[in-house]
Amino acid sequence: MLENIIPQSCVEAIEQIISGNERFVLLSHKNPDGDALGSSLALFHYLKNMGKSVAVVLPNPQPDFLAWLPSVENVVFYDSDSDKAEKLIADADAFFCLDFNDFSRIGDVGVAVVRNSAPKVLVDHHLFPSEDFVVKISYPQACSTSELVYRLVERLSGDDAVTFEMAQCIYTGMMTDTGAFAYASSRKDIFLIIAALLDKGIDKDLIYRKVFYTSSLTRMRLHGYVMYKKMKLYNKYNATLMTLDNDELQRFYAVKGDTEGLVNQPLQMKGVRFSCFLREEQPGKINVSLRSVDDFPCNEVAAEFFNGGGHKNASGGELHCSMDEAVAIFVKAINKYKKQLTDTL
Repeated sequence: MLENIIPQSCVEAIEQIISGNERFVLLSHKNPDGDALGSSLALFHYLKNMGKSVAVVLPNPQPDFLAWLPSVENVVFYDSDSDKAEKLIADADAFFCLDFNDFSRIGDVGVAVVRNSAPKVLVDHHLFPSEDFVVKISYPQACSTSELVYRLVERLSGDDAVTFEMAQCIYTGMMTDTGAFAYASSRKDIFLIIAALLDKGIDKDLIYRKVFYTSSLTRMRLHGYVMYKKMKLYNKYNATLMTLDNDELQRFYAVKGDTEGLVNQPLQMKGVRFSCFLREEQPGKINVSLRSVDDFPCNEVAAEFFNGGGHKNASGGELHCSMDEAVAIFVKAINKYKKQLTDTL
């Protein structure tokens, strides 16, 4: 039996919101990953099966390796269809906000949502949720928001309400947000949920291949280039840094998702506890990805130095500066955290 981590008061409040409303919009963060899309589509299927009118609105599209998820073709992207997205948001009776903790995380979509006074339900596993939600399921110890969606559906309607399509979405979210269960996944309940999802008929090996074994030739060459040319080991800090500027991305014909997973690679090196990847999204704007092992808190580093946040071992942020300035900020960060990076385990 799963540990009961969602308060009964939250379950009852959500039951009332679902039963008392018809038009729902599900939201998640910019640059949606497997957990953002998986949790959103799982809840989309659940509410659809209850006869509700449901839309998923995301700020921008997911990477291609997630384009196989059931009903992904129904997602509305604000960046390419803002009129449709804003109408759905304006007409919504209630919102479910998945895998983000503050409306600033969803940009212009958040501005439109705040204009609608309809109830907003948070389902998320990030620290420090804002006070803008009428119901909050916020549990940072969860491996993913998809785990929380499974728990919520199971509490609302029992495990029988979890369909094969929902199970595919939930497993994808749990798998991707834990690096294929390489971190943030030591709790017994995670594997009880996986067992329940397997009972729905999912092929976990096929899902793994669909997500991780879809590289193009140019993506493989890009990763090889970064590993050989662009990775720097800061040995006395047990840290690594990788950078890619826009010219390099264009040189390898990089498309959305091609840099996914790069930041994890240096952690395979003996002794490395912290990995940072700086990618130039556009001139003067640097996307920051951070990963760590053991107890090193890359979410604290993200918040203090990179205008970001996230989980202890997987975080991100954004800088508005040149690449050289971003590298200098990274060096400042590892100097500040040198003791934690080099303490004997």
